[in-house]
Amino acid sequence: MSQEFDFTNHSHRRFNPLTSKYILCSPHRAKRPWQGAKEEIKKTNLPEYDPKCYLCPGNIRATGDVNPKYESTYIFTNDYPAVKLDQPDYDEEENETNPLKKKLFKTQGVKGKCFVICFSPKHNLTLPLMTIPEIESVINTWKSLYNELLAESIEKKAPYKYLQIFENKGFAMGCSNPHPHGQAWCLDIIPTEVNDEITNMTKYYQENNSHLLGDYVKLELQEKQRIVLENDSFIVVVPYWALWPFETLLISKQHIKSIKEFNSKQTQDLATILKQLTTKYDNLFNTSFPYSMGIHQAPFCSDSHANSEIDCSWFHIHFYPPLLRSATVKKFCVGFEMLGEAQRDLTSEQAAKRLQELDGDKHYMNLIE
Repeated sequence: MSQEFDFTNHSHRRFNPLTSKYILCSPHRAKRPWQGAKEEIKKTNLPEYDPKCYLCPGNIRATGDVNPKYESTYIFTNDYPAVKLDQPDYDEEENETNPLKKKLFKTQGVKGKCFVICFSPKHNLTLPLMTIPEIESVINTWKSLYNELLAESIEKKAPYKYLQIFENKGFAMGCSNPHPHGQAWCLDIIPTEVNDEITNMTKYYQENNSHLLGDYVKLELQEKQRIVLENDSFIVVVPYWALWPFETLLISKQHIKSIKEFNSKQTQDLATILKQLTTKYDNLFNTSFPYSMGIHQAPFCSDSHANSEIDCSWFHIHFYPPLLRSATVKKFCVGFEMLGEAQRDLTSEQAAKRLQELDGDKHYMNLIE
């Protein structure tokens, strides 16, 4: 007697159309006992102001610069940037004559500028603990920075091609300072992950005369299995091809190429759904939930990306949280994941169900009292 295939118990692969890569899903492995590493839970009772924090208002940073006594979102140029504008060009044709090295040791110089964006002057806040207007201020700061750097690119004042906005939250994600903040790196290249997505979205449009993420939103709205949150402007899903246990994808319902196109309604809707999603995350294991979050949107106009490719871009935000079973157990991408193929133990539908059941309006810290 043949056995019926069960997606919740049998291993299978799921295709990610944004990256053209497969994810191995092994749901039966989630039942195994865990005797591995556990994360230390850091105390979350932080003060509203920390005199030793480099990001708090009025404090001296490591380089000697002094923060203004800011009262809302505050942005400044990173004191220790990953990339710099002020460096010589690198011409591989001039610097390398060995033809074999040209094939195997390819090198590109990279220029750019890095920014730190303090979400709030209060040291003890995170996005789920901020008000909707406070999160709107963060979004408007992202928008202003995008517009400013785009203008510099168009006016040829800087060679910018892409602005990567992101946040690493929590010590488990390598964040060294708990003050609520994110970063933005503006580069003269299109980063690999973004470039792969744009390439696949462009190819999809050329083959189907419709947008990849637009069609994906329609499909998720039809099936409703993986939807975590939804409002007039955005949808949050555990993507069908998710790698991280409680990974989510926040997607614009309408075809918005970049944050530059946001109106006030979309800004408010994004602020609302970000607060609800991050509240659900914290409520999942009653902890300040760590993650890496990043915005993917249209690059700046450049010679390497035609307008058709920019037009195929679709605003979305990735959330990659590492926690797997509890506040102390996280997923590791090692072994087969590093040497073979990305792999997860929980199906997207199982993860979505867990997140769907959580309150997105009341934070667990406000219920303890």
